[in-house]
Amino acid sequence: MSTRPRIDREARTLQAMFAIYCRKKHNNQSELCSSCQELAEYSFNRLDRCPFKEGKTTCANCPIHCYKPAMREQIRDVMRFSGPRMMLDHPILTIRHFLDDRRKEPLITISPAEN
Repeated sequence: MSTRPRIDREARTLQAMFAIYCRKKHNNQSELCSSCQELAEYSFNRLDRCPFKEGKTTCANCPIHCYKPAMREQIRDVMRFSGPRMMLDHPILTIRHFLDDRRKEPLITISPAEN
């Protein structure tokens, strides 16, 4: 069992969004094209380094913008396109994402090693 369910769920949501985007925009059925793969890896790296960890809100509500401006615009395009289509392919992830989006402020968590 994972010790980071919120981050893992966010990663699954991102992966689903990239799959929808690349399938519809770049006509790739089984795997991501190189540009989508590059953006996905960058996004997962940012997610792994999120300072709020399990207390994170959605990136749209986050006070810290950890994406480079060009990458941030690209991920926005992916989310704008894939977001409305997520309900059909991944309804549970979509509902959980909407619930996470209700949290406007990230929760700061301190790991036991930091005490």
